[in-house]
Amino acid sequence: MGFGREDSQIEAGGFAVAMQVYVMTVKLYAPWVHSLKEKRSIVKGLQSRLRNTYNVSVIESGAQDIYQTIVLSIAYLADNKSIADSIHESICSFIESNTDAEIMGIQVEACLF
Repeated sequence: MGFGREDSQIEAGGFAVAMQVYVMTVKLYAPWVHSLKEKRSIVKGLQSRLRNTYNVSVIESGAQDIYQTIVLSIAYLADNKSIADSIHESICSFIESNTDAEIMGIQVEACLF
């Protein structure tokens, strides 16, 4: 049995709600970092603050052996595009204000379940 749109709709007060999973991948550049231990400290702190502030899932998803590059994937749920865009903008602002690393790129993917 597959997971089609009708399988993923949840009855909430008589209304069918289709949730979307969004995965935002953020690539950061931190030129002052000179060791993987220093990078790990920055990544762990940022992951923790994102999880606590936005209740999202966060992993370091790439460039794990390159000490000046940080790639984070952040997953969250939203029931419509405007809420997802708001969360996306808020997370980007949060990252900019909570680290000195430069944002090199952002990619957002949506999956309807």
